[in-house]
Amino acid sequence: MEKLTELLEKNRDWAEKINQEDPHFFETLAQQQAPEYLWIGCSDSRVPANEIVGMLPGELFVHRNVANVVVHTDMNCLSVVQYAVEVLKVKHIMVVGHYGCGGVAASIESAPHGLIDNWLRNIRRVFQKHRQFLSTWDHSHQQLDRLCELNVIEQSVNLCETTIVQQAWANGQELNVHGWIYGLSDGLVNDLEFNASTADEVEEQYQLAMNKMRKLQELAKASDKSQQNARTLWDKVKSIFN
Repeated sequence: MEKLTELLEKNRDWAEKINQEDPHFFETLAQQQAPEYLWIGCSDSRVPANEIVGMLPGELFVHRNVANVVVHTDMNCLSVVQYAVEVLKVKHIMVVGHYGCGGVAASIESAPHGLIDNWLRNIRRVFQKHRQFLSTWDHSHQQLDRLCELNVIEQSVNLCETTIVQQAWANGQELNVHGWIYGLSDGLVNDLEFNASTADEVEEQYQLAMNKMRKLQELAKASDKSQQNARTLWDKVKSIFN
């Protein structure tokens, strides 16, 4: 049996480094976790939640699955959300996708992928809903970028519609839902402008996010195709709205 000696050695090095920086870190961490944030993200190994936002262990509660999907039949995800909201009392939940997501790409491929196609069907519905909008982009990677963004927005709405979040808001609990997307090529997070803090704001925030997506579409139609990378387009959109 092959042992993972290298990883165990790296663990000891890491623990020693943390102890040198803060001798009481692990003692304090073991007593309580009190994060204000829940990150619902993709399982992709290139998207490390804590590192991306510069947070230490204990500061960020995390749930990850293929393509950051939130569906009302996923007891794993819902259990995490319930614990985060009702026990930890997090104040912010971020649904975080990433550009170039393999799960999102696979959802619109014609070739079968086996069991996972049942899961990816949730994203394919997003594609079908926004098919006309997505047809603006004839380059597959640009269309994939937009679908990754739309998936985050739609999953953020799904999260808001869970009984857990709805009940928290009905109880007057402070809870904010945000839609973000991460760039593998530059390490930056893009705020997709979905930020809901009450049940009444969900539709308003959805329309706001979609209005900005439509402005992105207008800019794409009017610009050179070589200037249509996600960061360039979003910088233009934010300069218009800000």
